[in-house]
Amino acid sequence: MAGHNRWSQIKRKKAAQDARRSQIFSRIIRDIYVAVREGGPDPETNPKLRMVIANAKAVNMPKENIERAIQKAAGAGAEAFQEVIYEAFAPHGVALIIECTTDNVNRTLSNVRYILSKNGGSLATRGAVMHMFEQKGVFTIEVPEGKDPEEFALELADYESVEDVVPEEGTVTVYTRREDFGNFQEVVESKGYKVVNASLQYVPMVTTSLDVEKAKAVINLIQKLEDDPDVRAVHHNLEWSEEYAELVS
Repeated sequence: MAGHNRWSQIKRKKAAQDARRSQIFSRIIRDIYVAVREGGPDPETNPKLRMVIANAKAVNMPKENIERAIQKAAGAGAEAFQEVIYEAFAPHGVALIIECTTDNVNRTLSNVRYILSKNGGSLATRGAVMHMFEQKGVFTIEVPEGKDPEEFALELADYESVEDVVPEEGTVTVYTRREDFGNFQEVVESKGYKVVNASLQYVPMVTTSLDVEKAKAVINLIQKLEDDPDVRAVHHNLEWSEEYAELVS
C-alpha cells in the first residue's frame, strides 16, 4: 500500500504547482454534482459531499466556487453526471481500474478506448481486473504542527476502523475498510485534522514489478488517461520504485 500512496503523493504535489489546477477544480465540480444528486445539497446530512468539500479545500479551491457548484448541482436542469468504471490492461500486463465522471458515457468510452489502443493498452472484460484490487478508504492527513509523525501515526493506528497507517513526509496516510470509511471520516472531522485528500480507492492486492524502461510506457499511458477530462482517477498495480519518481508528471 505504501508504494501505491507514494505515487499519488507525488502527483498531487506536482499538480498543485502547475496548470493542472484548473483540471483538478473541474473534476471536483463534477464530484460535487454527483454527491449532490446522490445525497442532497446539505453537507451536514451528506457525508459524500462533506468529503468532496474537504478535498476541494485541500487544493485551495475558493469557497465561492464550491458554494456556486453546490447551488448549480441542486438546481433544476443540472448536468446529469454519473460515475462509470472501466477495467483495462496497460503494457506489460499492468492492471488498471479507470474511474470516470461523465455526462456522456458513449464519448467517455470512446475516448478511453482510443487512449488505451494508442498507448499499448486494452480494455478488459468485466471482472478481469477488479479481483486484483480491494476498495479501501484512504485518508492522507497532514501531521499537526509540533507533532512527531511517528507518534501521530501510532495515535491514528489505535482507531478500530484503521487497517494500516503509512507515515510520509509531512503527512500520514490511513487505510480503512470500505465499510469503515464513514466512521473514520467522523473521527477526522471531530478531531479537526487537516485532510490533504480522502477517498475510496482501489488498492492492489498483488503488484507487478517492472524495470524503468518498461515502466515508462505504463506511466505514459496512465498520464494520458488522467489528462482526459472525464477520467477522475486511474488505479494501477505497478509496484512503486523510487526510480519512477522523475517519470511522474
